[in-house]
Amino acid sequence: MGHFLESHLAVIVGVLLAVAAIGHMLQQRRAPSSALSWLLAMILLPYVGIPLYIMLGGRKMARIARRKMTVQLNEDHILPLSQASSVDRALRSHNVPAAMLGNKVKFCRSGREAYDCLVQLIDRARESLYISTYVFANDATGRDIIHRLAQKAGQGVRVRLLLDGVGSLKTGSAFFQPLARAGGKFAYFMPVFYHPLRGRTNLRNHRKIALADERLLMAGGTNIADEYLNPDPHSPNWQDISFAIEGPAVRPFVELFRSDWSFAGGEELPIKDFPATHAVDAERQGIVQVVPSGPDCRHDGLYEAILSAVFAAQRRLWIVTPYFVPDDALTQGLAIAARRGVDVRIIIPEKSNHPLADLVRGIYLRNIEEAGAGIMLYPDGMVHAKVMVMDDKLAMIGSANMDLRSLFLNYEVAVIAYSPAEIAELALFIDNLTAKAVRGYPPAGMIRRLHEGMAQIVAPLV
Repeated sequence: MGHFLESHLAVIVGVLLAVAAIGHMLQQRRAPSSALSWLLAMILLPYVGIPLYIMLGGRKMARIARRKMTVQLNEDHILPLSQASSVDRALRSHNVPAAMLGNKVKFCRSGREAYDCLVQLIDRARESLYISTYVFANDATGRDIIHRLAQKAGQGVRVRLLLDGVGSLKTGSAFFQPLARAGGKFAYFMPVFYHPLRGRTNLRNHRKIALADERLLMAGGTNIADEYLNPDPHSPNWQDISFAIEGPAVRPFVELFRSDWSFAGGEELPIKDFPATHAVDAERQGIVQVVPSGPDCRHDGLYEAILSAVFAAQRRLWIVTPYFVPDDALTQGLAIAARRGVDVRIIIPEKSNHPLADLVRGIYLRNIEEAGAGIMLYPDGMVHAKVMVMDDKLAMIGSANMDLRSLFLNYEVAVIAYSPAEIAELALFIDNLTAKAVRGYPPAGMIRRLHEGMAQIVAPLV
């Protein structure tokens, strides 16, 4: 009798957990494919699907999003609303900082350029150095950078290093002790085994930010590891691109880092007053907008900006991404743009460092290619850049891949450039990749399509 009651109670508890998990999942504003995958997992494999959802299924952290600080901007630097693009106006409605005038923007288009840019930023710091990265590797590049950070900390510079718990999992905390001994601090954002029942294990900080004295910025998609930053010009660096900014657009990055550090490191960092208005010189003509995205944002502004650009494109829509796993709306939007006669190009590595992503992407890419888009496979190594150019009106660069994880789960940040010089430079970067790429995605046989379909079901879960 006791065994019967225990079994009956277990069934009741299981049903209640399933109902609660499914109800929570349906309120998360997920892509239909993601919602369906989780629903099938919880119904068909409840003893696996429900615990997995409890550990991995969270998407937004409402309390953090509600208290997220409003970025304070100097009104003199904000692009007037009458001159704002439709994308800018849509983002402002989500309290994303408006596009800002008077920025000096420089792009780092190789591992050597990115290394030089980061080293110069570190060398120029006199008061503070704030660095956030997904991967900080224990290799020659990582050892060089941690040595430089420790030197700065020893000179009295306030050094704070924020690492993602998964991205830097292979680099033990002992590696960062020289920085701690010199007076700097480091912290892991969402450690892998920290509070798994809070549903945050799957929410990773993918932002890459380096700040010196709250006035110099380097950001983009470049991690701190040999394949990204190796200063040897003959090393086989991945194809990547980052950017450096001086000007008012640095301010949102400062406040973003402060918020992330407060969450992970438990320390409230001081912040300088916004610099006084100054005349915009010839070197500072960049018009850029900083777009954060992730569980700490109430809305999916970055995704909406991409989708808006897809439907607004008239002449060209060029996309570079290492992984391509879009949702249905984005897939359909790209196909419709191609049918409208827009020059749609998607440049991806022929073989990336994630086999599952390579398997899943085929279904989406073939559908878009059938609509008339150009699918370009880069054969000479890994492409890690994340860039989009729409007509001559805007270009986007940042940390977010064109996949479900970056668009809906990760903490990410991107910059949208509206000024002609920056748009032209990013278009040239894509042109150079296209010149070496092979056009056309290979057809798939029945077995391959079966594997792709199975991977497509699993992909939204991870």
